[in-house]
Amino acid sequence: MAYIIKIKVRYQNDQTGRTIKLPALWTESGVLVSHLRYLADNSKKSSSWKEKSTQAVKLLIEYINANVGLFKKTTKLLASFARALEEGTLDPRTLKDPSQLFWLPKSSEHCSDLLFLITDYTDWLTRQSDFKIKLANPFRQATSAEQRMNWCAFHNKRNRVFLNHLVDPDKHVEALSTIREVTGPQRPTENIAPAKRFPEDKIDLLMKAGFIILNTKKSDMPRPDYKGQALTLLMHYGGLRKSEALHLYLSDIILDEKKSEAIVRVYHPSNGKSPDEQYPTRKQFLAIHYGLLPRTEYLKTERLHLGWKNPVLDNKDGYFSVQFFPPHKAAEFLSVWIKYLKEQRTDPDSSHDHPYAFTNSKGEPETLKNAQRLHKSAVERIGLLHRKLVGTSEHGHRHSYGYRLRENGFNQIEIQKCMHHRSPDSCLVYIQPTHEEIRQKMSIIDKSSLH
Repeated sequence: MAYIIKIKVRYQNDQTGRTIKLPALWTESGVLVSHLRYLADNSKKSSSWKEKSTQAVKLLIEYINANVGLFKKTTKLLASFARALEEGTLDPRTLKDPSQLFWLPKSSEHCSDLLFLITDYTDWLTRQSDFKIKLANPFRQATSAEQRMNWCAFHNKRNRVFLNHLVDPDKHVEALSTIREVTGPQRPTENIAPAKRFPEDKIDLLMKAGFIILNTKKSDMPRPDYKGQALTLLMHYGGLRKSEALHLYLSDIILDEKKSEAIVRVYHPSNGKSPDEQYPTRKQFLAIHYGLLPRTEYLKTERLHLGWKNPVLDNKDGYFSVQFFPPHKAAEFLSVWIKYLKEQRTDPDSSHDHPYAFTNSKGEPETLKNAQRLHKSAVERIGLLHRKLVGTSEHGHRHSYGYRLRENGFNQIEIQKCMHHRSPDSCLVYIQPTHEEIRQKMSIIDKSSLH
């Protein structure tokens, strides 16, 4: 009987003893080795991308297993698969599904992403010497409208690429005149919606009354949770993503004695300069000193995994500096950080030592899941719902940081630099005013100048 399940494996392609952990697909015929090799060839990509690629191929194989013998052409199969993703497989009138897939309709964006991942994998297959197959999703001549869209996309991308004057559009004429045989559903036109940000009038309450440690004895007063406060200061007033804060080493937080404030540097998890001069990179430092991998190299399902969004690094040693705003928050962070080190941080034992700044109650590197749980508890403790849609998740603090910069007169390029984005347009989602703010501004103008 045909089946497919997702598993974890250690992959090794030489005799060095070096292995990498990868997600894999197990079928009735064994591991899908070609996809495992494909992931290994793309080992530099994020764990999230590997998981998404594996899930996309798993869905395709499930669809093939449910429709054995129905399609003679691969393009027909792929086109039907794309429709099944977009429309679902359930009959909406009877709620029956003879295929037994029971897929609900997916968004246009999700469908296009899945199809792109499958196309990239099958393109890779055709380039392998041991796979004599045709493209699963070949190119065809694009219509004039499709060619115009290709050119628009090309110029839009080129305008955002560093050294774009070296890109010769004439070399891309042939590629821009073609399009994939099977394409995902057209995405609806969207304006950049304002990102939900943490409410500024609640941040002081969150810090003082949300981040507390309740004692076991009811008679004892609760204590401040300095770890939660420090992480939140980094996100709300330093603009860090939660994963970037958890990547920090103890040595990355430095005292500026002249200003009595903290200097915080966020290094690339693998290629950033090692705190030990004997080793050129953090990857080598972690491996030799602690027997650890950079946290980006753990599988997404493993507790030590952290993401990395490839921010712009502004120093040759492979780091960017946190720009606190307002600037006096750097001194406030230093005060909280010192209290955390003195009173609450659990140091790792010698057998499980590590360099990370934030630890859990066992002295292990703090996990993303636990940091999120602590933030959720703090938000709910002050009577707010913990929801991304209302800006009270951890990422809402980064949104507040970007919007605060805009409100204080920083221009788009300055905000890009503070938030370490590669494109100046990436910050637009953070600095868009809400509909309520636009209506309020209209009302002020109406009262002051139109009467």
